[in-house]
Amino acid sequence: MPKLKSHSGAKKRFSFTGTGKLSYRKAGRGHLLSCKSPSRLRKLRKTGYVDDTQMEYMRKLLPYS
Repeated sequence: MPKLKSHSGAKKRFSFTGTGKLSYRKAGRGHLLSCKSPSRLRKLRKTGYVDDTQMEYMRKLLPYS
């Protein structure tokens, strides 16, 4: 069987944790921060995790991670 290619965009944005979850950086922290409330920015600081319903699809994008 030939090797599968990893999705270039996905491998830059997602990483597997030690327990096998996929983590990512939340959107909305790049620019225009002055109009966003402090509570909203605090919530965006946390790491996001991919939902279990999407994991099968994400494993196809990142086959060897």
